[in-house]
Amino acid sequence: MDGFRVVRRQTPHRWAGLVVLPAALLIALAFCSLLLMIQDKSPVEAAVVLFQGGFGSLHALQDTMLKAIPIFLCSLGVSIAFRMKVWNIGAEGQFALGGVGATWAVLTFPDLPMPAMLLTMLACAAVAGGLWGMLPGLLKLKFGLNEIISTLMLNYIGIEFMRYLVYGPWKDPGSMGFPMTAMFPDEAIFPEVIGYVHAGILVCLAAAVAVSIFLQRTRLGFELCAAGENPRAARYARIPYGFLLVFVLTLSGALAGMAGCVEVSATFNRLQPSLCTGYGYTAIVVAWLSRLRTPSIALFSIFLAGLLVGTDNLQVDMQVPAAFGGILEGCILLCVLAGQFFYTYTFVRTGRSQGGAA
Repeated sequence: MDGFRVVRRQTPHRWAGLVVLPAALLIALAFCSLLLMIQDKSPVEAAVVLFQGGFGSLHALQDTMLKAIPIFLCSLGVSIAFRMKVWNIGAEGQFALGGVGATWAVLTFPDLPMPAMLLTMLACAAVAGGLWGMLPGLLKLKFGLNEIISTLMLNYIGIEFMRYLVYGPWKDPGSMGFPMTAMFPDEAIFPEVIGYVHAGILVCLAAAVAVSIFLQRTRLGFELCAAGENPRAARYARIPYGFLLVFVLTLSGALAGMAGCVEVSATFNRLQPSLCTGYGYTAIVVAWLSRLRTPSIALFSIFLAGLLVGTDNLQVDMQVPAAFGGILEGCILLCVLAGQFFYTYTFVRTGRSQGGAA
């Protein structure tokens, strides 16, 4: 009797990378089109509004770039951890702690000149996010706690800690009861460089170059990638797997923390509860879409940011629920993850002969 069994490919399918991603995106968009049709909305009209909102004008492109900057930094950090098969789901909390670290720098050193102030804010944000990322690494190393669970749970603690500060000790007495810190001084706000796209884009470029050099040109970067390919072989080769585990989560958290610094400085100009809008979770989608490649991370950060901006337009122009953007993003991730199966595995026909005595 004939049948099929799943077999891992010796080498990934040469054309799968060109087929799986577009197919996954089309399936996700088709599913979301059905949701729009259920609400008596035109999918074609929605697609036009979505595209125009995110990419259809210079103003739209600048809005997209503003969202793409924190997504890129978070995704760059997440991708470093994923290279080592360490699943950092905590970029959202590390992002929040980065905003806290940057705000602490402003409140502690309010009279610094702009270059020193911005560098101090980035450093403090990186330290805060890095320490928050280090914690699950230490918990896994010492107690074997799964990093997916610990990083996810620490998101809530980090966000609530940020909220505690803006509702409590850091609340501006002149805010008329609203939970927010005092407005940052001009020296603590990233200046605009292209239109109203701020200098956070330069932080992205510097981080991308630094990470690429680290992974491709340093021994530690090579060991990190080797440990991700085969942890047992890495230990046998005396690669310090435990150190790399903690290091990679710390570095991942530091980059997410820098994203929080850029966002709290350039977008809000103060710390407030609405800082966290899901960029840390969007970064996971970007990392999978890009297959952990830095140029692709930049491309898909812009793409997902454009979808977020376009979804805002859908809410205004077509009264689409706010949850639609999250549904679209989740569908894309699920379809891409499902598509990875065909990139790595294949079906092989099996046969079973039947015989018996007459």
